[in-house]
Amino acid sequence: MKTPKDKATLFVASTLFKGKKLVDKVKNAGKPADKTSAAAGKVYDFTMKTIDGKDKPLSDYKGRVLLIVNTASLCGFTPQYDSLEALHEKYKEKGLRVLGFPANEFGAQEPGGDAEIKEFCRTRFGVKFDLFSKIVVKGPGIHPLYKFLTTESGFNGEIGWNFAKFLVGRDGTIAARFGPEDDPMGKKIIGAAEKLL
Repeated sequence: MKTPKDKATLFVASTLFKGKKLVDKVKNAGKPADKTSAAAGKVYDFTMKTIDGKDKPLSDYKGRVLLIVNTASLCGFTPQYDSLEALHEKYKEKGLRVLGFPANEFGAQEPGGDAEIKEFCRTRFGVKFDLFSKIVVKGPGIHPLYKFLTTESGFNGEIGWNFAKFLVGRDGTIAARFGPEDDPMGKKIIGAAEKLL
């Protein structure tokens, strides 16, 4: 029979183990797995819904450099909205576009509807880059765009957490993948983006 002390020890050990698994998941979220070649331009095959509910073919972005990001409003990485907007402002004249895709798969950190998400992003972070309707980026119901990004892009592997990032070249080739911890205004992402601009 377990004593209260034994139960407390098991609880602490279990909590620490879950915390370690989460840290490992976030650390590994941006690492490419099973890199394969992908046909240039396949990303343009998808038509997405904007945050305002309008159809937006990704082919409208042909010739642009894209940073595709799955976002969330209640995440520890949510302040990256500031960096994403700064990146957008700094490089939009050179042809870079940031595309934000809200998703609720990780810790239920994006519970709101599109109107609420749009209001939060605009008022709290002054977001002007393109936001899209909330989608599923992992597991049952995964959106075809994210199925492509995580299984055929050349940077394969499930999305591990909010604010994973895919960099797309002007020809539609997926050029790089970055993890949630990679700051959009950090040297790693800016260096990779500038090579494509």
